[in-house]
Amino acid sequence: MPYRYILFYKPYDVLTQFTDNSSETKRSTLKDYIPIPDVYAVGRLDRDSEGLLLLTDDGQIQHRLSHPKFAHPRTYLVQVEGIPNAGAIALLQTGVTIQDYRTRSAKVQLLSAEPELPPRQPPIRFRKNIPTAWLEMTLTEGRNRQVRRMTAAVGFPTLRLVRSAIGHLQLNDLKPGEWRELTQNDLKFEI
Repeated sequence: MPYRYILFYKPYDVLTQFTDNSSETKRSTLKDYIPIPDVYAVGRLDRDSEGLLLLTDDGQIQHRLSHPKFAHPRTYLVQVEGIPNAGAIALLQTGVTIQDYRTRSAKVQLLSAEPELPPRQPPIRFRKNIPTAWLEMTLTEGRNRQVRRMTAAVGFPTLRLVRSAIGHLQLNDLKPGEWRELTQNDLKFEI
């Protein structure tokens, strides 16, 4: 039987797992969106993050995309509080120290316009006297809450975080909560 590869646009406030074993109130999981058995998320996105998630039953692909030694690029659209200056961007690009760890260098650019994204539900907090800006950040590692910790470390807390790409795979026309199987063309890439 061939392997399954699923691209999913994970909405805000959805756990990147199929079950929720917490004693809290019921939280939304992947099971609420994806009716395919035996596929698992490659990496994860925090509950308060959104965007592209790859699911598969191919353990080798899962390992190659998740293991840090393969340095697979992941691109994020990041709304931050305040307008980062050139110094903050340079620090993000060369690496910052978070929790006694220095991050790898990253591709970071300040976007001149807000990216076209579906509105988040619930919307981010709006503060009349504090402007926001959008960054595009491409990392080759994925530590716990890394993007949020990096932007906070340079003085610009993350308000909204959307993963837009994993390697060459992109969200494209997917909307929050939608998924699709990868095509043969999608699968023609080096991992």
